[in-house]
Amino acid sequence: MTPRFSFGKTFLLGFGFFGVSVIWSVYNAYVPIFLANRFNLAPALIGFFMTLDNIAALLIQPPIGAWSDRLRTPIGRRMPFILVGAPIGAVAFGLIPLQTLLPLFVACTSTLLLSMALWRTPVVALMPDITPSQYRSQANGIINFMGGVGAIIAFLFGATLYEMNPAYPFWLGSALVILATLMVFIFIREPKEYEVTDKTEPNLLVSLQKVIREEEKSPLRILLAIFFWFVAYNAIEAFFTLYSVNHLGLSESDGARLLGQLSLFFVIMALPAGLIGGRIGRRRTIMTGIVLLASCMLAMFFVPADVLTISLARLPVLGNVPVVGTILMLAGVSWALININSLPMVVDMTDDLHIGTYTGLYYLFSTMAAILGPNLNGIIIQLSGSNYALVMLFGPLFMLLALIMMLGVRRGEAKTRTS
Repeated sequence: MTPRFSFGKTFLLGFGFFGVSVIWSVYNAYVPIFLANRFNLAPALIGFFMTLDNIAALLIQPPIGAWSDRLRTPIGRRMPFILVGAPIGAVAFGLIPLQTLLPLFVACTSTLLLSMALWRTPVVALMPDITPSQYRSQANGIINFMGGVGAIIAFLFGATLYEMNPAYPFWLGSALVILATLMVFIFIREPKEYEVTDKTEPNLLVSLQKVIREEEKSPLRILLAIFFWFVAYNAIEAFFTLYSVNHLGLSESDGARLLGQLSLFFVIMALPAGLIGGRIGRRRTIMTGIVLLASCMLAMFFVPADVLTISLARLPVLGNVPVVGTILMLAGVSWALININSLPMVVDMTDDLHIGTYTGLYYLFSTMAAILGPNLNGIIIQLSGSNYALVMLFGPLFMLLALIMMLGVRRGEAKTRTS
């Protein structure tokens, strides 16, 4: 039986993505600051450290996605991973800012990374589980809207908490993850029956080999495009607060607030991006976002720092909005056009039996990108004598490669209802 689209149920599912977003937003904003100021690590080492979460995800998330496709329990095939991973991650996250010794800091972050890798793919795979194909861009817009709300809370409200005590944003994140997990567990019910199109159990490596060998290369092309645009985006995300401090001359909390301005416009565009993808096509929407985001990065590289920091307005919640803030707002719109429509394209290249496996492939390629991006940027920054502006020149090159890959994608648009 084809599941019906439920706005309310999808909104409640978004609390899972909300929890993921809060943790990673706080982690990416403040852990590089701890590493630089508290432990005196060089940029290349910071870049490597900021990829440890993605190394853990690379090893764990794809097989977890395939495992969750095969698992059958009274509470569903995805929920057990969420109920185990989320609470462990919340506790470990809350302990991170309390550590003054690097080995203990690494122990807490490692526990967080392993536990988050355990439940991220299953919670994301729940969306296509409960949503018909033709509504998946819209549904992905809703859950990314919730993720964006989490990022706004982490960056804007978290910046104020950080000024009070650097531990407070982490404790807020831990509490919100526990709340989000309870919301998903209480209100989301997984389907009891799954479409079976063949007798082969889902397997990540087999699916990857099939994608590579397929004569029609749309699945491989979009996975490579995902790799390239995440190389660009993650390289910038991992170093943005340090870019703000060292290149723009802003405070740590102001750098986080700038990321909050990006996240706000991502949230504003999350639902429209899904609707646009459904109206003009996911491929065309993604390509538009790629061009716009590359342009934003180039502007942040070529426009002088004293111009980027000119204040244009002071707004409630957002605080000071400089020139670079308006560029980041457009970057948030651009990222929504890309990110909201990419996962639906991937899962609509397979059948319902393999949704978790293809979600795992999505995270396999995005995670490999998240490992490569910060490492390359850290090395470039260190070799250039700590020129953090170079992070904005690195991204557009990979955005161009993503655009080239998307030009050859011919599948992945919404499927029409058949029953």
